[in-house]
Amino acid sequence: MKDVNEIIQRMSREEKIALCEGKDFWTTKAFPQYGIPTIFMSDGPHGLRKQEDAADMLGLNRSLPATCFPTAVTTGASWDTELLDEIGKAIAQEAKAQGVGLVLGPGANLKRNPLCGRNFEYFSEDPYLTGKLAAAYIRGAESEGVATSLKHLAANSQERDRFTSDSVMDERTMRELYLSAFETAIKEGKPSTVMCAYPKLNGTHCSDNKALLTDILRAEWGFDGLVVTDWGAMNNRVEAFRAGCDLNMPGGSNYMIRETIDAVKRGDLPESAIDACAARVLRLVLRADENKSKQASCDYDAHKVVARKAALSGAVLLKNEDHLLPLAKTVRLAVIGTMAQEPRYQGAGSSHINPTRLTIPLDCFPGAVFAAGCDSRGDTSDALLEEARTVAAGAEVTIVFAGLPDRYESEGFDRENMQMPEGHNRMIEAIAEANPNTIVVLLTGSPVETPWADKVKAILYMGLMGQEGGAVISDLIYGAANPCGKLAESWPISYEDCPSSSYYGKTKDALYREGIYVGYRFYDKARTAVRFPFGFGLSYTTFAYSDLVVTGNTAEAVVINTGNRAGAEIAQLYIEAPQVGIHRPLRELKGFQKVFLQPGESRQIAFKLDERAFAVWQNGWKVPAGEYTVCVGSSSRDLPLRAVVHRGDETLEVPDWQADSWYEAPKGVPSVEEFERMLGRAYIPPKLIKGLFTMDHTVAEMKDFSLLMKIMYKAVEKTIAKGFGGKVDYENPEFRMMMASSAGSPLRSMQIFGGLKNGVVHAMLEIANGHLLKGIVRMFGK
Repeated sequence: MKDVNEIIQRMSREEKIALCEGKDFWTTKAFPQYGIPTIFMSDGPHGLRKQEDAADMLGLNRSLPATCFPTAVTTGASWDTELLDEIGKAIAQEAKAQGVGLVLGPGANLKRNPLCGRNFEYFSEDPYLTGKLAAAYIRGAESEGVATSLKHLAANSQERDRFTSDSVMDERTMRELYLSAFETAIKEGKPSTVMCAYPKLNGTHCSDNKALLTDILRAEWGFDGLVVTDWGAMNNRVEAFRAGCDLNMPGGSNYMIRETIDAVKRGDLPESAIDACAARVLRLVLRADENKSKQASCDYDAHKVVARKAALSGAVLLKNEDHLLPLAKTVRLAVIGTMAQEPRYQGAGSSHINPTRLTIPLDCFPGAVFAAGCDSRGDTSDALLEEARTVAAGAEVTIVFAGLPDRYESEGFDRENMQMPEGHNRMIEAIAEANPNTIVVLLTGSPVETPWADKVKAILYMGLMGQEGGAVISDLIYGAANPCGKLAESWPISYEDCPSSSYYGKTKDALYREGIYVGYRFYDKARTAVRFPFGFGLSYTTFAYSDLVVTGNTAEAVVINTGNRAGAEIAQLYIEAPQVGIHRPLRELKGFQKVFLQPGESRQIAFKLDERAFAVWQNGWKVPAGEYTVCVGSSSRDLPLRAVVHRGDETLEVPDWQADSWYEAPKGVPSVEEFERMLGRAYIPPKLIKGLFTMDHTVAEMKDFSLLMKIMYKAVEKTIAKGFGGKVDYENPEFRMMMASSAGSPLRSMQIFGGLKNGVVHAMLEIANGHLLKGIVRMFGK
């Protein structure tokens, strides 16, 4: 590699600043005079999305064909690090074949609440599982010489107002949950880049957050790569240089170049900070350029096999009453539901892939009688239901395909509730009444309420299964394959059971009032019944556990296949901490292994337990002295093996606010007052005040205070509607995404994306604040 420091010393200040902003939507800037090439980036959490023509961040414009692997909701349910390594390798090989040097993925944000519109892109509600799977994906991709970008650092767990919201949480919650997954992925996966998130974190934009990007990411975790902004996430370039945010994307706007130069001249920003950022950009592009010459062959047929394996490994059998499944090939079968013909196999937004092919579930059940049961929107009618009943009644077994259409979950907005479309629920109820042997195949990117669960015989959850999932469903239904996935997130019976249900997404800022009690950490401690627990999944065979022995830092147990079919079991290890002293979850996942066993075969498995398995965060990682229970089993609520061990030598201070608080015995909803006591400060919600608008405010926020912004909002709405036949359609996920990413983005992001001149944007801001004359001067002045 060329001498990075020597090149940086030769570049002018302006050139170094320019190097730290992209050239256009997907590429960095080249400087031929210094031998600096360019690098092409593409989205890629579950497949490559290379756009060669019209570019966008929402998956709207067509991309080159690529293998569409299952999304993270499905691969997360595989609990299979070797599989994620394979997927990472395959995506990297396709990236090299298409001239892409940096793949933007994987996502390591936690599934804090079931309604997050982007949950399908994330692995789990648990940081340990998330970190291990993300690390495996990264290792696989980087081993092929393609850079990855771990995203979105940090606490980006809601889509509402994602460009401008503030994720407000206490230090312990941040460390134990929302940073922990990233820490594992970075230390074990070693990604070339990390992508900073849109929201603020405790009042500071992630792009400007030195504590996050330098003190924690680099100094504590040892990350030596590049930090790139999410597209349009840059706030203040001066502060970003100071914080260690290296690359502003997308490029082409020259955002805050003059302000940055002036800050250096004034002595407010050391040029060494710019040098450090420019050097990291340069190292990335030089390394990517070296790897360009190592083009590997790309076997798309082999990648179809990996995609099929991934769909199979992540399929979760949630119910199988009377062992209805697997079916004999001779069974007289009916298939109901439009999703059998038009399957939802991936999510909407920046990760949307143009697949190399698509297997249709209905095509994989030749001879089955079909009825639509509902339309593609999820709506139904008496006529559609009557036809479906008739078809179902004439069959021995009926398979109903249902779930969430695109308009229900997507990047850019959150779900309104945890319900499936009314038409899908009515369809399932009607079919279950007409045929007692009803199987439901669910295609959703996140948990849904299942009020009909007790009325059907079997439920197979495919998540968002990728391009090969249609054939996998047939293999699972007929027993050519044995389901082995386990849920990577809890499924509450109703949304109201979720601790954040009463306040999640209700305000611009995200208040993490529930603290560390997310997912099973809450449900298990609160003794709340769930529809399906974390880690749960059935098989066509059975497994038993025995002989747990904990010696030093190793726990060993035996798993045996007690059934008559070969199958894979995911053995899970949890630590139950003492429930005295500082408040803690009842149990936490600290190990897992996937083992494939023939009938009657047994295997001894081993788990490594380091100090972090027992630690809590209190001004550092500490292990309170006491008795801990090591538990091993098949889910968070099925742990037959238990062994007590003594760990720790510290007595931790119990905070004054803890006694009799919600956090000591979580039930229901934590109050704002309790949250503020835990936080150590009062939370002051933002107010919209004309005259105090800044570049961080959006057209959507200011339109009720400013005629100019109201006109702009309507203009944006009308312009976007042209792409939808002139219809303003907020039920269309693409329309909603585009509105959220334009009128719902701050003025600074509009400047970055739209290439608007600095004076024009600031003139608009002055006018919105009621300063018409100042705005005119700003518009036409220097």
